[in-house]
Amino acid sequence: MSMNPENVISHESLLGGFADPVFDTQAVFRAVMDAMARPGLRQTVDRPLTPPAGLGHAQGAIALTLCDHDVGVWLSSGLAKSPVGAWIGFHTGARLVEEKSECQFAFLEAGTLRLTFHAFALGSQDYPDRSTTLVVELPSLTGGPELILRGPGIKEQAVIAPRGLPESFLLQWQENHQQFPRGIDLILTSGCDLIGLPRSCTISLKES
Repeated sequence: MSMNPENVISHESLLGGFADPVFDTQAVFRAVMDAMARPGLRQTVDRPLTPPAGLGHAQGAIALTLCDHDVGVWLSSGLAKSPVGAWIGFHTGARLVEEKSECQFAFLEAGTLRLTFHAFALGSQDYPDRSTTLVVELPSLTGGPELILRGPGIKEQAVIAPRGLPESFLLQWQENHQQFPRGIDLILTSGCDLIGLPRSCTISLKES
């Protein structure tokens, strides 16, 4: 891990992890797996933890559950300048990386206006699992434009309405889905809630 001032271990970096790591990680893992297996179905992560400012509750729980010493983590600019990197490193052993293409997980704070899917690891035809999962915090998972999801794990269709996605999202997702089985997976979070969007699903704007 880089020893930039932002990543120096601080009091905030040492606190706020799971109270019962074994039980809590099992509960969060099930919620994430259910979210990815049933795209569009909102899951709630209510395990007690206190991530640093800027990192959402569900984002923090996902980091503590899925990241370990074999994982490279990329942080958006706002998170990279905060204690978040040191917090993740202390509690999970994961290393921070500067190149998007070198990470297994990327965490983006609320208000991120640009999502450049193609810059992250997309995996290969032989190893599609060697790709990045983006965990993006949004202002809300409701109240935005209605989007139609179709694909594996969805009966006919599912409707979501996340608020705060960038304007280029649908075009980028279409390009991402066309590369299947390669491509990134996406987890949308807002506070304690999350929605899984695996690369296998299609997303379109609901017609009014």
